[in-house]
Amino acid sequence: MSQLQVWVCEICGEAYISDGKPSRCPFCGAYEEKLTPSKEYDDSGKWDLEMNETDKANVEHALQIEISNELFYKCASKTVKELDGQKLFKILSKVEGEHASVWKKILGLDKIDKSKKEECFVEYTKDLEDAHRRETRAIKTYKEAAAAAEHPRVKEVFEAFVKVETDHLNLSDERLA
Repeated sequence: MSQLQVWVCEICGEAYISDGKPSRCPFCGAYEEKLTPSKEYDDSGKWDLEMNETDKANVEHALQIEISNELFYKCASKTVKELDGQKLFKILSKVEGEHASVWKKILGLDKIDKSKKEECFVEYTKDLEDAHRRETRAIKTYKEAAAAAEHPRVKEVFEAFVKVETDHLNLSDERLA
């Protein structure tokens, strides 16, 4: 029998209790290789970053993408009639919110404005099509930002989020097929 252990995600910094190493961070979706036993975790240098103008602009843009996607998915989770859609969009909203939180911490912001409204549809298929568009945009933007990143932490987070957003894209595409 495995012993309970505390794992920490190197991407979002959140802790998770498990009797084995999770395959993904339950908060931000980062892959297993980014999960570390809490006794080995060191967060120095992860949040107080000195970024060049390009990195900072890319992180600020990513924050806006994540806020927009979080609000879209939250709207969709409340409007679609299908239970699968409600659950899918609710968890995607939470993960995108966690991504926004990571960018907020990297930017050293106290809070982020989530008052903007995002439109969604009542039709599950239309929301899935919009999800496809949004995730494709995020993946493209994050790949470009990772390639341009000067700061290794910024690059690491963009690369991790490319994988997670690709998972999101696959979830919507599987349902559209």
